[in-house]
Amino acid sequence: MPSLSTYLVFLATGMALLLVPGPAVLYVVTRSIEMGRGGGLASVAGITTGTIAYVTLAAAGLSSLLLASTAAFDAVRYAGAAYLFVLGIRRLLGRGLDDLESESRPRTRRRAYAQGVVVNLTNPKTIVFVFAFLPQFVDPHAPHAWLQVLVLGLSFTVLGFLSDSAYALAAGTVADRLRGSKRLAQVQRWLGGGVLVGLGVLAAVWTPSHSR
Repeated sequence: MPSLSTYLVFLATGMALLLVPGPAVLYVVTRSIEMGRGGGLASVAGITTGTIAYVTLAAAGLSSLLLASTAAFDAVRYAGAAYLFVLGIRRLLGRGLDDLESESRPRTRRRAYAQGVVVNLTNPKTIVFVFAFLPQFVDPHAPHAWLQVLVLGLSFTVLGFLSDSAYALAAGTVADRLRGSKRLAQVQRWLGGGVLVGLGVLAAVWTPSHSR
């Protein structure tokens, strides 16, 4: 287990990182505006699942493999980027848009959840923090170093879940009050499409050196 002082410094660092909105927050806010608080929280669940997936890889000692293998890293990055880009273009063109009034909520929230997973699996902030920054707080010579990675990673995951949920509730509350507005419908279309396209482009062009 990490020492108390190391753990507290890690938590402070994680909170500082979360205070700077990144791709995950942009996605959560967009979905919350489009679908309300329920859709926003579903997207938060997807974001959290993506973080847990990377924490699991890091605990298993596979983080260095993913970062060291250009082919593996690029495969994950480009697949997610293409998916987000296509979704964004379809929304900007008005194709494949969900009819939130007639479509059942569970199906809509499942889509928000699934897209949230993809967003965070291609999120450069999450990749760098879990795979490059988190290991700096781990004592590699201590017994069960993987347990330290797991504790630190899950702690960061909880902080991210709470932070993202606050964004979802705030944005969703505002959107619910404006529901039915034609102007809001236009904002949903252009903001949603623009954010997804932007996230796709960011994931495609980003490299580890850009995180410095």
